[in-house]
Amino acid sequence: MPQVEITIGGRNFEVACQDGEEHFLHSAAAMLDVEAARMASQVGRITEARMLLMAGLMLADKTAGLEDKVKDADGKMAQLQARIDMLESRPADRVEVPVIPAEITETLAELAARAEAVADQVEGRLES
Repeated sequence: MPQVEITIGGRNFEVACQDGEEHFLHSAAAMLDVEAARMASQVGRITEARMLLMAGLMLADKTAGLEDKVKDADGKMAQLQARIDMLESRPADRVEVPVIPAEITETLAELAARAEAVADQVEGRLES
């Protein structure tokens, strides 16, 4: 189990952690050090125990606020997911494509053929 030296509020501490957890310990110590520095700048010199207590309480307060935000975000996400599920479960809007009956198609083809024949006759008369 590695021993890691961290600095909080200008004071050094040697702390044991699990293998591979050193980075997380340094990150947590850095957050605690920021709060301790803030406390020291506001209050001045305080005992080690009081400094760590107050810095820990400040971090706990921030964490509680973030947990509330996460809870609100989870609630909104659940509402949106329910809406998505409801919209996905609805049957798709039915699109109807009109079908032209075969009789009409045949009649239009006959009319087109007659129109072409008349056009050919008119062209033939104009040429003569």
